[in-house]
Amino acid sequence: MSLELGSSGSSVGERRFGRVRKLPSGRYQARYLGPDGIDRPAPHTFETARDADDWLAEQQTALRRGDWTDPDAGAINFAKYATQWVDERDLAATTDELYRRLLRLHILPTFGGVDLDEITPPAVRAWRAERRKATGATTVAKAYRLLKAILQTAVDDEAIRRNPCRIKGAGKESAPERPVATVAQVDALADAMGPRWRLMVYLAAYGPARPEEQAAMRRPDVDIDTPGIWVRKAEPELTTGRRVQGDTKSEAGRRFMVLPAFMATDLRRHLDWYAEKAPDGLLFVGEKGKPFRRSTFGRKWRKARTAVGLPDDFRFYDLRHTGHTLATRSGATLKDTMVRAGQSTEKAALIYQHSDHDRQREVAAGLDRLVQTEREKASGTQRARGQ
Repeated sequence: MSLELGSSGSSVGERRFGRVRKLPSGRYQARYLGPDGIDRPAPHTFETARDADDWLAEQQTALRRGDWTDPDAGAINFAKYATQWVDERDLAATTDELYRRLLRLHILPTFGGVDLDEITPPAVRAWRAERRKATGATTVAKAYRLLKAILQTAVDDEAIRRNPCRIKGAGKESAPERPVATVAQVDALADAMGPRWRLMVYLAAYGPARPEEQAAMRRPDVDIDTPGIWVRKAEPELTTGRRVQGDTKSEAGRRFMVLPAFMATDLRRHLDWYAEKAPDGLLFVGEKGKPFRRSTFGRKWRKARTAVGLPDDFRFYDLRHTGHTLATRSGATLKDTMVRAGQSTEKAALIYQHSDHDRQREVAAGLDRLVQTEREKASGTQRARGQ
């Protein structure tokens, strides 16, 4: 049993866990001896002795269940903890850039000045509601997932007891269905982009290759006879303009893309006219022989898109979605299209591994027939109109 007496207040009752005393102000103070041997006062005083006793009972229950956490453990500045959280992870350059941007623009302005244990579920809900009014739903979902991941690590570190991010479904992205171009529109885009960038359009649509994968392609990756291209690396461009050499997005990203037969001519011409001349030269370089930049390419893309009459929200990346759709129409299974696009998870890898090289040739041949048929239809329509 423990009593506390003193000139500043009087003891209240006798108990086996903790102490409660009445202060000169008339309010009540509670404290207990923690498992670390440190005397732990309640973070605030109480209006009644019963309220103080109830708080002590909660602490005793937490100790018995093994749920007790050091109340000072969460007194860590969130900005410092979050920055260290990112620093300690071996992230891809683009992911690292994304996380730091989400922190800087969307999370730290609200939570950067508070401690971990001061971030409550109501505070998270208010922050998310404010962000949803200020920016896109996809960005908010990404920021929420990042905040939740950081705070979950804080739970694992026993800095806080529970993760305050408890909004069901808040981290899910519900992006609208992306538009699909027709074969005629893909051809028109290739023509509008000009001969130097024509092959990039076709590789995006009929590979389908990611922009960062195309940026890393080199002469030895090209097989004219098949025709096809090896995807071995990826070189994404950061917002600073710096390109980062690295691996593909996943293990499945390293693949050989068997291309439709009609692309053999474009491959050969591009190697002869535009690829870097060195034996290991880059496949795509700008007019001055330097690696192409997103800003320069983007200006050309926007002009071509307008010329073709595609909507302003049709992105170069949407050509990959076009490739998925056209490949499916040509007879490819979901397994085939996932292999072609280099998309996989550990679970998906087991599913898609049966789409072998021969099957990929069949898919490419189907694409070739589909494109040639669509072109013949368009040509016949133009001749009919001319008559």
